[in-house]
Amino acid sequence: MPSMAKRILHVVTNTAHYDDPNHPTGLWLAELTHAWDVFEGNGFQQTILSPSGGLSPLEPRSLKFPNYDKTAKAWTANPARMSLLENTVRPDQINSADFDAIYFTGGHGVMYDFPDNEGLQRITRDIFERGGVVSSVCHGYCGLLNTKLSDGSYLVAGRNMTGFTWREEVLARVNKLVPYNAEEELKKRGALYKKARLPFVSYTVVDANLVTGQNPGSAKETAKKVVTALGQS
Repeated sequence: MPSMAKRILHVVTNTAHYDDPNHPTGLWLAELTHAWDVFEGNGFQQTILSPSGGLSPLEPRSLKFPNYDKTAKAWTANPARMSLLENTVRPDQINSADFDAIYFTGGHGVMYDFPDNEGLQRITRDIFERGGVVSSVCHGYCGLLNTKLSDGSYLVAGRNMTGFTWREEVLARVNKLVPYNAEEELKKRGALYKKARLPFVSYTVVDANLVTGQNPGSAKETAKKVVTALGQS
C-alpha cells in the first residue's frame, strides 16, 4: 500500500508594518515559494496558516530584484496561489494531528505576531512531541521563541538552530525598526545558536526533528532537509 502523502503546515504573518506604520513589512514571499515548490515536488499536501487567519501581506522588498525570483513571480502571477495568501486558516481551525511538519516562514512581520500566539505554540508543541518536524527559515524562528514543551521547558533550549542574524538586520538596514534582537532572544532561551561565517548565504541546521534556516536564501535547502527528516520519522 502506498503511504499517505505527508502534510505540511506553512505559517505566515498577518502583520503589514513595523511599529512605525510608514515602514511596511509582511511575508518574505520566496521563503514560502521555494519551500512550497520543494514540498510540492515531493507530493506533499500543503496548508497555509496565520496567527489570525485571512490575509497575509507581502513584504514589498521581497517583490523587488534580486529577491523577486521566478518562483515568487510565478506565485504572484497565479490567482489561485495568491488566494491562498488571502484566505489563510487560523490556529483554532487546525487539528495538529493532521500534519507531519510545521514550517514557519519569515519576513519581519512575524516578529510581532508569531512569538505570543498560543494557538501556534500548541500546534508546534503537539507536532514536535509526537516526533513530527518543526522547521523555520529566517525570522520564522520568532515563532519558536516562546513555545514550551509539556514539561515547561522551552522547545529551543539546548537545541542547535539558526535564524536571521543581528548582523544581517544591520546590513538590511532595519536594525532601528525591529522590535527586538531575535538572535539574542533565542540565545536567552538556551538555544545553541549557529550561523554561517558570511551573511546572506544559505545555511541550515538540523537537530533531530528541528530544522532551521538562517535567511531567505536558505529556504530551499531548509525544505529539502525537512523532506529528509520526514523520510526518517
